[in-house]
Amino acid sequence: MIGRKGVMVETEIFGKRLKAGLRLEQAPTLVTRAFADSALAAAECRSDNPQKGLSTPLPPDDAYMVSVKFRDYPDCECWENGRAVAKKDIFAGGTYLYDMKRAPCYVIDKPFHSIFYRLSREVIDVTAREMFMASVGELSYEPAVGVDDPIMRHLSHAMSEALGRPEEANRLFVDHLSMTIAAHVVRTYGGCGEPAPLLPGGLAAWQVRRACDLIEARISGNILLQDIASEFDLSPSYFARAFKKSVGVAPHQWLLQRRVARARDLLLQGELTLGMIALEVGFADQSHFTRTFTKLVGTSPDRWRRTKEGATNRRAPAQDNH
Repeated sequence: MIGRKGVMVETEIFGKRLKAGLRLEQAPTLVTRAFADSALAAAECRSDNPQKGLSTPLPPDDAYMVSVKFRDYPDCECWENGRAVAKKDIFAGGTYLYDMKRAPCYVIDKPFHSIFYRLSREVIDVTAREMFMASVGELSYEPAVGVDDPIMRHLSHAMSEALGRPEEANRLFVDHLSMTIAAHVVRTYGGCGEPAPLLPGGLAAWQVRRACDLIEARISGNILLQDIASEFDLSPSYFARAFKKSVGVAPHQWLLQRRVARARDLLLQGELTLGMIALEVGFADQSHFTRTFTKLVGTSPDRWRRTKEGATNRRAPAQDNH
């Protein structure tokens, strides 16, 4: 097994190796460390006019690669350990697994678009132990045979949005999304059962207050699940589940709610522009702020402010000129 330090290095360069192996100009990549000392990497790979030939296999690695396809790929010739093992039609929306110890690659001869996740043995083991109180041997898969997995499809569209707008990516959300992906893969393809139950009551009241204070203090920046969970000597996955049980929403959702609440206060003060408010409460720019505010509140921040100002003016008493 690759050592812990080696796993981290492999994860960091996963996107670069995919980019080189598939002969791409770019392969947007996100790495999350929501698994104690391990990491999960996600990379989106697309080419409408690919360089044809056999892709360069990634170096053998004690990890699995999980891929969700965004485009059909008929007659895909898949290779493992230096030889062809299957030739099948790849369908858009399907989930495909690859054992990276077998140096998987395929013949590139038509346009493709996929998202790839690297799940190290450490990520699989930590997820199985913490989420399911179980152990996993090998993940179940057949080369070039896809699974119609609507959960992975939904999660991958969310990850694709984060990869497409990395400057807007809420790190708590990316951590949460990565843990959800790992848990789903381990449960669905590793044969685990239901998640282990939480202790009654979730977090203690003082833990809830402390966690909320930590998130609030970083409202205009980024904070990782691991940063908060370590305050209570809890794993990120356990903390995230316990927080949601205690508060009613996941940590990243609570952060967004607080950002919008703070933005409403600033809108009512009327001293800052929308762009200035966006940066003040932690959004990437005014556009990001407007989209999120509108989604949570139901109207744009500018319209919300004008509505509140109009209501205030209607309530103001008339001047007595006598």
